[in-house]
Amino acid sequence: MFSVTAKNEDGFDKIVLCDEQSKTTAELIPACGAILYSFSVLHNGNQLNVIDNYSSATDFENNVARLGFKSCKLSPFACRIHNARYKFAGQEYQVEKYTDKGHALHGLLYDAVFKITAQQADETKASVSMKYEYRGWDKGYPFAYDCVIIYTLSSNNHLEIITEIINKDSGLIPVQDGWHPYFCFGAGIDELQLEFQTKEKLEFNDALIPTGELEKYEEFGSLKKIGNTVFDNCYRVNFHECQPLCVLRDISKKLQLEIYPGEAYPYLNIYTPEHRKSIAIENLSAAPDAFNNGMGLITLARGKSALFKTAYRITALN
Repeated sequence: MFSVTAKNEDGFDKIVLCDEQSKTTAELIPACGAILYSFSVLHNGNQLNVIDNYSSATDFENNVARLGFKSCKLSPFACRIHNARYKFAGQEYQVEKYTDKGHALHGLLYDAVFKITAQQADETKASVSMKYEYRGWDKGYPFAYDCVIIYTLSSNNHLEIITEIINKDSGLIPVQDGWHPYFCFGAGIDELQLEFQTKEKLEFNDALIPTGELEKYEEFGSLKKIGNTVFDNCYRVNFHECQPLCVLRDISKKLQLEIYPGEAYPYLNIYTPEHRKSIAIENLSAAPDAFNNGMGLITLARGKSALFKTAYRITALN
């Protein structure tokens, strides 16, 4: 049996999806950009959370940017917009909400207050739906759209996340979608093994803006110890390989996290923060600076929607 419950903890109003039999849980915080706060399994008699999160609601409010936008929804753009400027339909726009070194970062909804619209639990799954109605409050993105997010926890420690973007504007709007979770197993990442399926890495300039060139890359095509590898790169997902298309494994705990992106997320951004306690593995619908380079950018007509799916699974190794 599965359940959906609410609780207040550390200043957060959380929604908890739970598999009552296995004790696997997913904690979500609608009022903080609909973030995935924890995804935990019962391991050696204790709950093990694989999501690097925030200590409190105050920590989120004061430090979400400084701590690297952990778990945030990236919408209506992801990663960077060069100089926070882009042109669309012959008009130039300047994004205002958040910039770093002059570049707009990680969209407009990372701290938005989502409203719960539905929740359900039965013998096979638990799910919750939430929505944020964006109505053009940033001059750099004066377009109206709805962002609907559905989390579903099912058996075998499987968590699916669906995002639907619905154009509520009077004309065309540009759209990019993504997530920014940081994963860990309770210690540092250097001893973890990583595998992700790609054949190409995007070449970046010094400002982490794609140059338009692609480099051959297959270094982590099979499980390999992360060691001292530094990531701050974007890769094109090779959907010709079998799912899961990304695996993060902890040999000592005999656990691995598996990521199953849908084809609407053809890019994977990977980042290792300096503290190396966790690793960001980000599903993206388009490349960084897509509003300028057009790599994967979606243009939605009035009343139309776009759907993006990914899933995480925690698996015990034999």
